[in-house]
Amino acid sequence: MMSFNSLHSFAIGIATTDTSGTIIEVYYPQPLLNPAAELIAPVANLMAYQSGNASLRINPDQLQQLSRESACPFDEQIATQLADGNKTLIACFIAEDRAPENIAEVYLKLHLLSHRLCKPHAVNLQGAFGILRNIAWTNQGAIAIEDLPQRQLQARASGQFLDVISVDKFPKMANYIVPAGVRIADTARVRLGAYVGEGTTVMHEGFINFNAGTEGTAMIEGRISAGVIIGEGSDLGGGCSTMGTLSGGGTAIISVGRDCLIGANAGIGIALGDRCIVEAGLYVTGGTKVTLLDNDGQQVDLIKARELSGKSDLLFRRNSQTGAVECKTNKTRIALNEELHSHN
Repeated sequence: MMSFNSLHSFAIGIATTDTSGTIIEVYYPQPLLNPAAELIAPVANLMAYQSGNASLRINPDQLQQLSRESACPFDEQIATQLADGNKTLIACFIAEDRAPENIAEVYLKLHLLSHRLCKPHAVNLQGAFGILRNIAWTNQGAIAIEDLPQRQLQARASGQFLDVISVDKFPKMANYIVPAGVRIADTARVRLGAYVGEGTTVMHEGFINFNAGTEGTAMIEGRISAGVIIGEGSDLGGGCSTMGTLSGGGTAIISVGRDCLIGANAGIGIALGDRCIVEAGLYVTGGTKVTLLDNDGQQVDLIKARELSGKSDLLFRRNSQTGAVECKTNKTRIALNEELHSHN
Protein backbone atom coordinates (compact mmCIF):
# COMPACT_ATOMS: atom_id res chain seq x y z
CA MET A 1 0.00 0.00 0.00
CA MET A 2 1.27 3.43 -0.98
CA SER A 3 1.98 6.37 1.29
CA PHE A 4 -0.69 9.09 1.24
CA ASN A 5 1.56 11.92 2.36
CA SER A 6 1.63 13.42 -1.12
CA LEU A 7 -2.09 13.18 -1.91
CA HIS A 8 -3.15 16.50 -3.46
CA SER A 9 -6.85 16.40 -2.55
CA PHE A 10 -9.65 14.08 -1.54
CA ALA A 11 -13.41 14.20 -1.08
CA ILE A 12 -16.47 11.99 -0.73
CA GLY A 13 -19.40 13.24 -2.76
CA ILE A 14 -22.98 12.66 -3.81
CA ALA A 15 -23.22 12.36 -7.58
CA THR A 16 -26.08 12.82 -10.04
CA THR A 17 -26.22 10.44 -12.99
CA ASP A 18 -28.11 10.34 -16.26
CA THR A 19 -30.36 7.42 -17.22
CA SER A 20 -27.32 5.48 -18.46
CA GLY A 21 -25.62 5.77 -15.07
CA THR A 22 -23.00 8.28 -16.20
CA ILE A 23 -22.07 10.94 -13.63
CA ILE A 24 -23.06 14.47 -14.65
CA GLU A 25 -22.28 16.43 -11.47
CA VAL A 26 -20.97 15.89 -7.93
CA TYR A 27 -21.59 17.62 -4.60
CA TYR A 28 -18.63 17.43 -2.19
CA PRO A 29 -19.69 18.84 1.20
CA GLN A 30 -16.21 18.66 2.74
CA PRO A 31 -13.32 18.59 0.25
CA LEU A 32 -9.81 18.22 1.66
CA LEU A 33 -6.60 19.74 0.32
CA ASN A 34 -3.32 17.97 1.16
CA PRO A 35 -5.10 15.66 3.62
CA ALA A 36 -3.12 14.02 6.41
CA ALA A 37 -2.06 10.44 5.69
CA GLU A 38 -3.65 9.07 8.86
CA LEU A 39 -6.95 10.68 7.87
CA ILE A 40 -7.09 9.11 4.41
CA ALA A 41 -5.52 5.69 4.99
CA PRO A 42 -8.65 4.02 6.50
CA VAL A 43 -10.79 5.28 3.61
CA ALA A 44 -8.23 4.26 1.01
CA ASN A 45 -7.92 0.78 2.50
CA LEU A 46 -11.68 0.29 2.50
CA MET A 47 -11.98 1.50 -1.11
CA ALA A 48 -8.97 -0.60 -2.21
CA TYR A 49 -7.37 2.56 -3.55
CA GLN A 50 -3.78 1.98 -4.67
CA SER A 51 -2.38 5.10 -6.32
CA GLY A 52 -2.90 7.86 -8.87
CA ASN A 53 -6.01 9.88 -9.60
CA ALA A 54 -9.14 7.81 -9.09
CA SER A 55 -12.90 8.24 -8.68
CA LEU A 56 -14.29 5.15 -6.97
CA ARG A 57 -17.98 4.41 -6.46
CA ILE A 58 -19.08 3.61 -2.91
CA ASN A 59 -21.58 0.85 -2.13
CA PRO A 60 -24.03 1.03 0.84
CA ASP A 61 -21.94 -1.22 3.08
CA GLN A 62 -18.82 0.85 2.46
CA LEU A 63 -20.77 4.03 3.14
CA GLN A 64 -21.89 2.77 6.53
CA GLN A 65 -18.27 2.01 7.42
CA LEU A 66 -17.03 5.31 6.04
CA SER A 67 -19.54 7.25 8.14
CA ARG A 68 -17.45 6.30 11.17
CA GLU A 69 -14.25 7.72 9.68
CA SER A 70 -13.19 11.34 10.24
CA ALA A 71 -12.57 11.88 6.52
CA CYS A 72 -16.24 11.20 5.76
CA PRO A 73 -18.59 14.23 5.79
CA PHE A 74 -21.68 12.08 6.51
CA ASP A 75 -22.66 10.86 9.96
CA GLU A 76 -24.33 7.46 10.38
CA GLN A 77 -27.86 8.89 10.13
CA ILE A 78 -27.16 10.70 6.86
CA ALA A 79 -25.27 7.66 5.56
CA THR A 80 -28.33 5.49 6.20
CA GLN A 81 -30.57 7.95 4.36
CA LEU A 82 -28.19 8.06 1.39
CA ALA A 83 -27.96 4.27 1.24
CA ASP A 84 -31.73 3.83 1.45
CA GLY A 85 -32.21 6.43 -1.28
CA ASN A 86 -29.96 4.58 -3.72
CA LYS A 87 -27.78 7.63 -4.21
CA THR A 88 -24.59 7.43 -6.26
CA LEU A 89 -21.63 8.20 -4.01
CA ILE A 90 -17.97 8.41 -4.94
CA ALA A 91 -14.60 8.85 -3.26
CA CYS A 92 -12.36 11.04 -5.41
CA PHE A 93 -8.59 10.81 -4.91
CA ILE A 94 -6.31 13.28 -6.68
CA ALA A 95 -2.68 12.31 -6.22
CA GLU A 96 -1.27 14.61 -8.90
CA ASP A 97 -2.64 18.01 -9.88
CA ARG A 98 -2.67 17.39 -13.60
CA ALA A 99 -5.38 18.22 -16.15
CA PRO A 100 -8.63 16.60 -14.97
CA GLU A 101 -9.80 13.48 -16.78
CA ASN A 102 -13.42 13.22 -15.69
CA ILE A 103 -16.35 15.13 -14.22
CA ALA A 104 -15.65 13.96 -10.66
CA GLU A 105 -12.16 15.46 -10.75
CA VAL A 106 -13.37 18.73 -12.28
CA TYR A 107 -16.03 19.13 -9.60
CA LEU A 108 -13.56 18.44 -6.81
CA LYS A 109 -11.27 21.19 -8.08
CA LEU A 110 -14.17 23.60 -8.47
CA HIS A 111 -15.16 22.85 -4.87
CA LEU A 112 -11.60 23.49 -3.67
CA LEU A 113 -11.79 26.97 -5.18
CA SER A 114 -15.21 27.89 -3.82
CA HIS A 115 -14.32 26.52 -0.36
CA ARG A 116 -11.31 28.91 -0.47
CA LEU A 117 -8.88 26.02 -0.17
CA CYS A 118 -7.16 27.05 -3.43
CA LYS A 119 -6.93 30.43 -5.12
CA PRO A 120 -7.53 30.89 -8.85
CA HIS A 121 -4.75 29.41 -11.02
CA ALA A 122 -3.59 27.25 -8.08
CA VAL A 123 -5.15 24.07 -9.51
CA ASN A 124 -4.89 22.61 -13.00
CA LEU A 125 -8.23 23.02 -14.80
CA GLN A 126 -6.89 22.67 -18.33
CA GLY A 127 -9.54 21.09 -20.54
CA ALA A 128 -12.22 21.22 -17.82
CA PHE A 129 -14.63 23.16 -20.01
CA GLY A 130 -14.56 20.39 -22.60
CA ILE A 131 -15.14 17.66 -20.00
CA LEU A 132 -18.25 19.21 -18.49
CA ARG A 133 -21.64 18.68 -20.15
CA ASN A 134 -24.47 21.12 -20.64
CA ILE A 135 -26.92 20.36 -17.85
CA ALA A 136 -30.48 21.47 -17.16
CA TRP A 137 -30.32 22.94 -13.65
CA THR A 138 -33.84 22.67 -12.27
CA ASN A 139 -35.87 22.90 -9.07
CA GLN A 140 -35.53 19.10 -8.97
CA GLY A 141 -31.77 19.12 -9.33
CA ALA A 142 -29.41 18.51 -12.24
CA ILE A 143 -30.88 16.72 -15.25
CA ALA A 144 -29.02 15.57 -18.36
CA ILE A 145 -30.29 17.41 -21.44
CA GLU A 146 -31.22 14.16 -23.21
CA ASP A 147 -33.29 13.10 -20.17
CA LEU A 148 -35.08 16.44 -19.82
CA PRO A 149 -38.13 15.84 -22.12
CA GLN A 150 -39.09 12.66 -20.27
CA ARG A 151 -38.63 14.32 -16.87
CA GLN A 152 -40.78 17.26 -17.96
CA LEU A 153 -43.50 14.86 -19.09
CA GLN A 154 -43.32 12.90 -15.84
CA ALA A 155 -43.61 16.10 -13.82
CA ARG A 156 -46.68 17.25 -15.75
CA ALA A 157 -48.28 13.82 -15.47
CA SER A 158 -47.92 13.93 -11.68
CA GLY A 159 -49.35 17.45 -11.46
CA GLN A 160 -45.99 19.09 -10.85
CA PHE A 161 -44.03 21.73 -12.72
CA LEU A 162 -40.36 21.27 -13.60
CA ASP A 163 -38.68 24.68 -13.51
CA VAL A 164 -35.57 24.81 -15.71
CA ILE A 165 -33.53 27.57 -14.08
CA SER A 166 -30.59 27.46 -16.48
CA VAL A 167 -28.89 25.33 -19.12
CA ASP A 168 -25.14 25.52 -18.61
CA LYS A 169 -21.97 23.54 -17.97
CA PHE A 170 -21.53 25.19 -14.56
CA PRO A 171 -24.01 25.39 -11.69
CA LYS A 172 -24.30 28.34 -9.37
CA MET A 173 -21.91 28.26 -6.43
CA ALA A 174 -24.54 28.86 -3.74
CA ASN A 175 -26.18 25.48 -4.43
CA TYR A 176 -22.94 23.82 -3.27
CA ILE A 177 -21.25 26.22 -0.87
CA VAL A 178 -21.87 29.69 0.57
CA PRO A 179 -18.52 30.86 1.96
CA ALA A 180 -18.55 32.85 5.17
CA GLY A 181 -18.74 36.62 5.16
CA VAL A 182 -20.12 37.34 1.69
CA ARG A 183 -23.22 39.01 0.29
CA ILE A 184 -24.53 37.91 -3.11
CA ALA A 185 -27.60 39.70 -4.41
CA ASP A 186 -28.27 37.25 -7.27
CA THR A 187 -26.73 33.83 -6.62
CA ALA A 188 -27.22 32.77 -10.26
CA ARG A 189 -24.42 35.16 -11.21
CA VAL A 190 -21.66 33.41 -9.27
CA ARG A 191 -20.54 30.08 -10.74
CA LEU A 192 -19.20 27.09 -8.85
CA GLY A 193 -15.42 27.41 -8.95
CA ALA A 194 -15.51 31.11 -8.03
CA TYR A 195 -13.26 32.19 -5.18
CA VAL A 196 -15.24 34.80 -3.22
CA GLY A 197 -13.12 36.41 -0.51
CA GLU A 198 -14.54 37.28 2.90
CA GLY A 199 -16.09 40.75 2.91
CA THR A 200 -17.04 40.67 -0.77
CA THR A 201 -20.36 42.10 -1.91
CA VAL A 202 -21.67 40.97 -5.30
CA MET A 203 -24.54 43.17 -6.42
CA HIS A 204 -27.31 42.14 -8.83
CA GLU A 205 -25.36 42.88 -12.02
CA GLY A 206 -22.08 41.54 -10.65
CA PHE A 207 -20.77 38.25 -12.08
CA ILE A 208 -17.93 35.94 -11.03
CA ASN A 209 -16.84 33.12 -13.34
CA PHE A 210 -15.05 29.91 -12.35
CA ASN A 211 -11.32 30.02 -11.49
CA ALA A 212 -11.73 33.72 -10.74
CA GLY A 213 -12.76 35.92 -7.84
CA THR A 214 -11.79 38.28 -5.07
CA GLU A 215 -9.01 38.04 -2.50
CA GLY A 216 -10.97 39.79 0.25
CA THR A 217 -13.20 42.78 0.81
CA ALA A 218 -14.46 44.06 -2.54
CA MET A 219 -17.51 45.61 -4.22
CA ILE A 220 -18.47 43.76 -7.40
CA GLU A 221 -21.08 45.37 -9.64
CA GLY A 222 -19.38 44.29 -12.86
CA ARG A 223 -18.02 41.16 -14.53
CA ILE A 224 -15.07 39.10 -13.29
CA SER A 225 -14.22 36.80 -16.20
CA ALA A 226 -12.60 33.35 -15.96
CA GLY A 227 -9.08 33.52 -14.57
CA VAL A 228 -9.30 37.09 -13.23
CA ILE A 229 -8.47 37.83 -9.58
CA ILE A 230 -9.47 41.08 -7.83
CA GLY A 231 -7.35 42.44 -4.99
CA GLU A 232 -8.45 43.50 -1.51
CA GLY A 233 -10.37 46.77 -1.28
CA SER A 234 -11.15 47.13 -4.99
CA ASP A 235 -14.44 48.26 -6.52
CA LEU A 236 -15.85 47.14 -9.89
CA GLY A 237 -18.53 49.62 -10.91
CA GLY A 238 -21.89 48.82 -12.46
CA GLY A 239 -21.67 47.16 -15.88
CA CYS A 240 -17.86 47.17 -16.03
CA SER A 241 -15.89 44.23 -17.37
CA THR A 242 -12.57 42.45 -16.97
CA MET A 243 -11.40 40.63 -20.08
CA GLY A 244 -10.86 36.88 -19.71
CA THR A 245 -8.82 34.52 -21.87
CA LEU A 246 -11.36 31.82 -22.79
CA SER A 247 -13.07 33.56 -25.69
CA GLY A 248 -10.22 35.51 -27.24
CA GLY A 249 -7.63 32.77 -27.33
CA GLY A 250 -5.10 34.97 -25.53
CA THR A 251 -2.73 33.88 -22.80
CA ALA A 252 -2.33 37.08 -20.77
CA ILE A 253 -3.74 36.80 -17.25
CA ILE A 254 -5.78 39.83 -16.29
CA SER A 255 -5.75 40.88 -12.64
CA VAL A 256 -6.69 43.87 -10.54
CA GLY A 257 -4.56 44.93 -7.59
CA ARG A 258 -5.55 46.34 -4.21
CA ASP A 259 -7.67 49.48 -3.74
CA CYS A 260 -8.54 49.92 -7.41
CA LEU A 261 -11.65 51.36 -9.04
CA ILE A 262 -13.01 50.40 -12.44
CA GLY A 263 -15.80 52.84 -13.18
CA ALA A 264 -19.30 52.03 -14.39
CA ASN A 265 -19.39 50.57 -17.93
CA ALA A 266 -15.59 50.66 -18.12
CA GLY A 267 -13.34 47.68 -18.76
CA ILE A 268 -9.79 46.40 -18.87
CA GLY A 269 -7.80 44.06 -21.08
CA ILE A 270 -4.59 44.65 -19.14
CA ALA A 271 -3.60 43.95 -15.55
CA LEU A 272 -3.85 46.75 -13.02
CA GLY A 273 -1.43 47.19 -10.14
CA ASP A 274 -2.50 48.70 -6.82
CA ARG A 275 -4.43 51.97 -6.40
CA CYS A 276 -5.44 52.35 -10.04
CA ILE A 277 -8.56 54.01 -11.47
CA VAL A 278 -10.22 53.54 -14.85
CA GLU A 279 -12.82 56.23 -15.38
CA ALA A 280 -16.44 55.36 -16.17
CA GLY A 281 -17.12 54.29 -19.75
CA LEU A 282 -13.46 53.80 -20.72
CA TYR A 283 -12.34 50.38 -22.00
CA VAL A 284 -8.58 49.93 -21.97
CA THR A 285 -7.24 47.00 -24.01
CA GLY A 286 -3.63 46.01 -24.55
CA GLY A 287 -3.50 47.80 -27.89
CA THR A 288 -5.14 51.05 -26.74
CA LYS A 289 -2.95 54.07 -27.54
CA VAL A 290 -2.36 55.97 -24.29
CA THR A 291 -1.01 59.47 -23.88
CA LEU A 292 1.19 59.67 -20.78
CA LEU A 293 0.89 62.90 -18.82
CA ASP A 294 3.24 64.39 -16.24
CA ASN A 295 2.07 65.98 -12.99
CA ASP A 296 1.42 69.25 -14.84
CA GLY A 297 -0.82 67.56 -17.40
CA GLN A 298 1.72 67.76 -20.21
CA GLN A 299 2.22 64.93 -22.69
CA VAL A 300 5.47 63.03 -22.21
CA ASP A 301 4.92 59.93 -24.38
CA LEU A 302 2.47 57.94 -26.51
CA ILE A 303 2.49 54.19 -25.86
CA LYS A 304 0.27 51.10 -26.00
CA ALA A 305 -1.57 50.27 -22.79
CA ARG A 306 0.06 46.84 -22.48
CA GLU A 307 3.29 48.64 -21.56
CA LEU A 308 1.53 49.82 -18.39
CA SER A 309 0.13 46.40 -17.49
CA GLY A 310 0.55 45.59 -13.80
CA LYS A 311 1.86 49.03 -12.81
CA SER A 312 0.45 50.78 -9.75
CA ASP A 313 -0.91 54.26 -8.98
CA LEU A 314 -2.31 55.01 -12.43
CA LEU A 315 -5.39 56.96 -13.49
CA PHE A 316 -6.80 56.19 -16.94
CA ARG A 317 -9.20 58.73 -18.41
CA ARG A 318 -10.50 59.98 -21.74
CA ASN A 319 -9.90 63.60 -22.74
CA SER A 320 -13.37 65.08 -23.07
CA GLN A 321 -12.28 67.45 -25.84
CA THR A 322 -9.99 65.32 -28.01
CA GLY A 323 -11.21 61.82 -27.13
CA ALA A 324 -7.63 60.68 -26.50
CA VAL A 325 -7.01 58.10 -23.77
CA GLU A 326 -4.71 59.59 -21.16
CA CYS A 327 -2.85 58.21 -18.16
CA LYS A 328 -1.43 60.12 -15.23
CA THR A 329 -0.37 59.39 -11.65
CA ASN A 330 -3.31 58.54 -9.39
CA LYS A 331 -3.05 60.53 -6.17
CA THR A 332 -6.24 59.30 -4.53
CA ARG A 333 -6.94 56.07 -2.63
CA ILE A 334 -10.18 54.08 -2.95
CA ALA A 335 -11.90 53.42 0.37
CA LEU A 336 -14.82 51.00 0.57
CA ASN A 337 -17.66 51.54 3.05
CA GLU A 338 -16.82 49.24 5.99
CA GLU A 339 -20.49 48.77 6.96
CA LEU A 340 -21.29 47.40 3.51
CA HIS A 341 -18.62 44.72 3.72
CA SER A 342 -18.85 43.58 7.36
CA HIS A 343 -20.98 40.54 6.57
CA ASN A 344 -22.12 38.07 9.21
